[in-house]
Amino acid sequence: MKAGSRTRGASALGVIVVLWSVLAACSAAPADPGDARRQVPDWAEDATPGSVSRQLGVKIPARATDRRAAYQNGFQDDGLLLAFTLPTSEVDAFIGELAPENALTQRDKPLQQSFAPTTPFSHLDLAEPETLPEVREGQVCAPCEGRLNSLQVAVHPLDDRNSRVYLRGVD
Repeated sequence: MKAGSRTRGASALGVIVVLWSVLAACSAAPADPGDARRQVPDWAEDATPGSVSRQLGVKIPARATDRRAAYQNGFQDDGLLLAFTLPTSEVDAFIGELAPENALTQRDKPLQQSFAPTTPFSHLDLAEPETLPEVREGQVCAPCEGRLNSLQVAVHPLDDRNSRVYLRGVD
């Protein structure tokens, strides 16, 4: 075997070793188990409708029932979910207090494309508002004041008297 072919073989082997090391380092588990939380979004177990509403800067109406909330620790931003049932006659007043940037839009049919939100309402055992018919929805703020980056609202009638209000925020 010639000396040149040994050098090329050694160089190729060196490249393979370096690439293997880089790939192994990228896929290795974090050295500090506390860093694992920052690697994969997880759900805070202590989130309550009261705590999430404060973080969103939203006052839950007194007559709201079936209050549900979740807080998801994300990669860079955290997701906040708040949903409750409200008498339909009180929805417009609640939306007015939110002071959305623009009037909410009415969507009569579910969105056609598949929808997989980063922070899904399915975590609260609810359908995604985008998959429902007869939904009023819109951006409340983006950017918002304080730590909150954005806030969206959706309202879906449940029956003749009640509607479900969905709030999704990012901070």
